Amino acid sequence: MDFSIFLLIIAAVVVFLGLKSFKVVQQQEAFVVERWGQFHTVLEPGLRFLIPVMDKLAYRHSLKEIPLDVPSQVCITRDNTQLTVDGVLYFQVTDPELASYGSSNYILAITQLAQTTLRSVIGRMELDKTFEERDDINRIVVAALDEAAVSWGVKVLRYEIKDLVPPQEILRSMQQQITAEREKRARIAESEGRKIEQINLADGQRQAEIKKSEGDAQASVNESNGDKVAQINRAEGEAHALLLVAEATAKSINLIAEAVRQPGGMEAVNLKVAEQYVEQFGKLAQESTTLIMPSNVADIGSLVSAGMHIVQGQKTTSSIQS
Repeated sequence: MDFSIFLLIIAAVVVFLGLKSFKVVQQQEAFVVERWGQFHTVLEPGLRFLIPVMDKLAYRHSLKEIPLDVPSQVCITRDNTQLTVDGVLYFQVTDPELASYGSSNYILAITQLAQTTLRSVIGRMELDKTFEERDDINRIVVAALDEAAVSWGVKVLRYEIKDLVPPQEILRSMQQQITAEREKRARIAESEGRKIEQINLADGQRQAEIKKSEGDAQASVNESNGDKVAQINRAEGEAHALLLVAEATAKSINLIAEAVRQPGGMEAVNLKVAEQYVEQFGKLAQESTTLIMPSNVADIGSLVSAGMHIVQGQKTTSSIQS
């Protein structure tokens, strides 16, 4: 009875050890195995077998990219300004053996090195540069960490600053500076707008004056052309009128000359002249109390008698013809 129980115990131990000898390694994981206290091998993903008692699963490592939060710390800039800085670090285990034996705690080592490197980088910069050159700070920290982490079996991928917090006094002065800068830009923009407006108004007025002067010049040209045309038309009208008068005068003279050449024409002319002479002399006596007598007043009687003689001659001719 006691022997059977012993056998059962031995069988249970064997089964237990057999079950413990098989290990399933997940994807993106690495198991470090020690044999008799020394590094033996790194188990890759899949079903793996360990020799009981001899082999020991010493370390387990994840080969995935791991984010590590770097605690915030106070850094002093080149111009003696305190900044509270925190960030996040991304790393990956590339060599499980070195990650197991290269450092007692590679996570703590990376965190401490990130903090000291960050303090050193910010200490060489002024306050304004720390906000402007975040990418440079991140790149310098990654380069320093990656160089040191090679012996720890770790690859530092990137580092990102999450917050840069200056003291409240600096924040207030920065806010005032930003407000003043914005007001300055607003005033500059407003003045530029007024300047452009004045330029546009002056240019518009200049264009309007140019257009007006061109219109006045065109109107003057048109008016002068109109006056010229009117003068030409008037001159042509006057010339035509003079021509018509001259033609009428010539025609009347020709008619008179033709009438004079007719029988009794000369006598008619003399009679007409005598009548007009008497008529004009009578008007002169009526219009003025002072009568100016011509020197040949005696000719008046002869003219009158000549006229009467012509009339009587005309009457006698008329009676004979009848």
